[in-house]
Amino acid sequence: MKIRYFSDTDTALIEFSNVPVVETKEISENLYIDLDEKGNLVSMTIEHAREKAGMSEVTFLQMEKSVA
Repeated sequence: MKIRYFSDTDTALIEFSNVPVVETKEISENLYIDLDEKGNLVSMTIEHAREKAGMSEVTFLQMEKSVA
């Protein structure tokens, strides 16, 4: 997964895979998703990312499987 932030347009692009995009869907005014030929999520674009998605700070947490 890659997260790219374009400060000149305040846009974040989150890439989940590198397969070809065949369709882009507008989810809301500032959120778009890209799908592959099977309908799987390829990437997501967030416009006005600082305001809408708090892109001033990005944190990654990997959750380990709990042992019962």
